[in-house]
Amino acid sequence: MSTVTAASTQRLALPGVFGHHAVRKLLLLGIAAAVLVPLAAAHWASGTWPHALTVDVSKPLADASDWIIDNRDSHPLFLYFFGYISNAVVISVRAVYLFLLAAGWAGVTALGAVVAWRVAGVRLALGTAVAFLACGLLGMWVPTMQTLALMVVAVLVSVIVGVVLGLAAGLSDRFDRALRPVLDTMQVLPAFAYLLPVVLVFGIGVPAAVLATVVYAAPPMARLTALGLRGADREVLEAVDSLGATAPQRLLTARLPLARKELLLGLNQTIMMALSMAVIASVIGAGGLGDRVYQALASVDVGAALEAGIPIVLLAVVLDRITAAAGERAGGAPGDRLGRLGRLGWLGWLYAAVAAVAVALAGRLAGRLTWPSAWTADIADPVNRAVDWMTAHLYSGVPVVGGTADWAGRFTTWVLDPVRSGLQWLPWWSVLLLVAALAWLIGTWRTALTAVLAMAAIGVLGVWKPSLDTLSQVLAAVAVTLVLGFATGIAAARSDRFERALRPVLDVFQTMPQFVYLIPVVALFGVGRAPAVAAAVVYALPAVVRITAQGLRQVDPAALESARSLGASSAQQLRQVQLPLARPALLLALNQGVVLVLAVVIIGGLVGGGALGYNVVFGLAQGDLATGLVAGAAIVCLGLMLDRVTQPTQRRTKGGV
Repeated sequence: MSTVTAASTQRLALPGVFGHHAVRKLLLLGIAAAVLVPLAAAHWASGTWPHALTVDVSKPLADASDWIIDNRDSHPLFLYFFGYISNAVVISVRAVYLFLLAAGWAGVTALGAVVAWRVAGVRLALGTAVAFLACGLLGMWVPTMQTLALMVVAVLVSVIVGVVLGLAAGLSDRFDRALRPVLDTMQVLPAFAYLLPVVLVFGIGVPAAVLATVVYAAPPMARLTALGLRGADREVLEAVDSLGATAPQRLLTARLPLARKELLLGLNQTIMMALSMAVIASVIGAGGLGDRVYQALASVDVGAALEAGIPIVLLAVVLDRITAAAGERAGGAPGDRLGRLGRLGWLGWLYAAVAAVAVALAGRLAGRLTWPSAWTADIADPVNRAVDWMTAHLYSGVPVVGGTADWAGRFTTWVLDPVRSGLQWLPWWSVLLLVAALAWLIGTWRTALTAVLAMAAIGVLGVWKPSLDTLSQVLAAVAVTLVLGFATGIAAARSDRFERALRPVLDVFQTMPQFVYLIPVVALFGVGRAPAVAAAVVYALPAVVRITAQGLRQVDPAALESARSLGASSAQQLRQVQLPLARPALLLALNQGVVLVLAVVIIGGLVGGGALGYNVVFGLAQGDLATGLVAGAAIVCLGLMLDRVTQPTQRRTKGGV
């Protein structure tokens, strides 16, 4: 009887292919499409997004822009609120800048070196001193101090805002849920999109640059602060509660000290993101090194851009190393930290401060506050000569392989144009179905719904075709990035020597501002969509390489040893063990590659990338709030959709779909 029952149950069960979870999802989606698609086709037969489903937001945005312009000099909101904020920012930046000038190049170099020495040791102290001296040697001392002054104020404000928001999110689940989409939007929204409203309110100058930098750089601090508070050891918190500590005492004596490592990591990320904004903020009058890079971009002067870009990279590397070292020290045992602080900590900092002040006074007495002009080296001319040679010999006419201009043309003709035409040829409902299928296959129905709504919002805003054009560039750049990144990451994971040689190259590429990438690619590839894709590939490649290599190196050695004992070759170990076990890291590399590529493809609007990037740049240049913000909102939706279809989400329940 039991045999008959089992046989009948087996006959009634779905076939094996339909029993697979992904197939069931696609089957349900197919049923929904069979019902909804005919209805959509009957009402809106057009292949592109129907005009009847668009909402024109240009008029209310234009009215808001006109109101701001008309009332900026007379309304109490601007006079007594935004005006005070603007004045406070200007005074703060000027005070820091005057302090740096008063300390002189010797004092600033000594101060940076002693801070690095106390935090990370002699080697980083020497590296910090060399970095500051290199800024002077390149003739960029004054612009470097201008950028550093703006950075100090912007990072300080970003840290304060981020810590306050992070504390609220870490202590309140409701506030955390409400804050999360705001932080997502702040990080995905391209800088050019929110530069325009900031400029409308504060005008061109330092206040707008600082506040735009704060909007961009504060989210990492908020996220990591909340993460550190939520990840505090529960046993320690229970012990503090048992001693009768109040909520403020518990926060100050337990939760914040336990989150010290996350707080310092947040500071590190905030500094890096603020530096990456240094060039973009120069568009609205930030000055400093960013202004030099932006002017070089306008004239395609690679040498001048490199002269200003190198100090930015050096500042980024030094600040990254110092804050990373501080984070590592914070992760040590509390007893060790207290011991160092009690025996040598305060005394060491006192000696360091005295040494820095002595060097600054010596420089001031010697009349050497400004960097001597005789101690500068001009690298712009030799760099430009090298670029001219490469342009003359590599741009076109290279036998057999062709020149870089030919490569750009072929890539545009064979890859970018077909992908764009294919996406724009697809009916709008088929694009939504494809997005839903991809998001649902790797996530939940909520993930799919979010991705579809984000894509539909692009059509509602009336920028369907430009968004698909941008999407085609992102897909092409991501494909190239993944091929190069996975191959390089695998090589780095399998060879310690190659990984050590690659590390400084990746450091430089990761800290170099986005604008700097555009200059050499324009010189080599000309103007168009291909240079924007090339710059995006170079910008996103280091993150993909690092994540891939780290994921492969963290594979369980026991699994590899078991494969070797069964006679698996090196290639078989890679294909059958390392890559499957490193799948979460590879998917994270894909996700980060998509986000980073999208950021630079948008900036590619400056060099002929077109699509949404051009709309954002045009809106900023012409003061057109509607064009700029609509394109920026579409980019946020595009980024949200791409994030959902590339980042797996675990189902909340075992039986969920």
